[in-house]
Amino acid sequence: MDMSFKTMMGVMAEMLKGSPNRKPRKALPADTFNPLLLQNKNQAKAIWFGHSALLLQMNGLTLLLDPMFGSAPSPFPLLGGKRYGGKLPFEIEELPEIDAIILSHDHYDHLDYGSIKKLQKKVRRFFVPLGVGAHLERWGVSRERITEADWWDEAEFEGLKLVCAPARHFSGRSVNDRLSTLWCSWVIDGGGTKVFFSGDSGYGPHFKQIGERFGPFDLTLMECGQYDERWSLIHMMPEETVQAHLDVGGKLMIPIHWGAFTLAVHDWTDPVERVLRKAEQSGADVATPRIGQAVTIGAPEYPTSPWWRA
Repeated sequence: MDMSFKTMMGVMAEMLKGSPNRKPRKALPADTFNPLLLQNKNQAKAIWFGHSALLLQMNGLTLLLDPMFGSAPSPFPLLGGKRYGGKLPFEIEELPEIDAIILSHDHYDHLDYGSIKKLQKKVRRFFVPLGVGAHLERWGVSRERITEADWWDEAEFEGLKLVCAPARHFSGRSVNDRLSTLWCSWVIDGGGTKVFFSGDSGYGPHFKQIGERFGPFDLTLMECGQYDERWSLIHMMPEETVQAHLDVGGKLMIPIHWGAFTLAVHDWTDPVERVLRKAEQSGADVATPRIGQAVTIGAPEYPTSPWWRA
């Protein structure tokens, strides 16, 4: 995190300079959300909404992970990068009742004020790392609906075991609150099905520790975008994403943290392309769903279309 002034100025200059390949030239293909996808509650599935926002159905429960559904990951939406295509192919009001929201940390591209305000009346519980509950309380969520956790804490929720696991990142939403709340990954264990959600993280030995304690996982949701060698300690390079998936004992991976916003200087398709090259070399299985497309966990077939090349 400790970049010199010269390095910071270089990053800003690159961001301002821009590149024709840092954003898609047209709207991304996306599946309109269909509540019928969730009709079979005995069938575990994941639906990716771009970046790190996902809907997860397990054990008859409906969960949202880092549901950033806003147009810009910034306290000033008129500034900063906008969501590719402008908005998601659904309205928050169209989502079903949500049993729990699970948050990894408080950055704007993961914890969005507008999304939480619209969602909170249809959400029963919130699971968050230490300190993040204060944001939710300020926004109107009652304390009794919030469970905060430290690394390695375990919580039971109606047949699910939720483990707040380590990540290598940081937190903060303004200039004076850096590191004031915790960041984490999550283990979501339904007994018959296990999912690992990386949140944001640089690569490190914690992935093997998580795999040794809680793996293997039927599905991993692993960050692979918004990286740069200059901040590789807090965001994995795509090749490290595949290694982290293998470290935790993942069977199938969905690459996340890409496909919605430009928060780094790499081309917007580089994350998934580099992940697929490394996965082929490593023998890892990777699903590449379109935004809004369901992935059935444990099924022999899963989406593999390179839709971003069209």
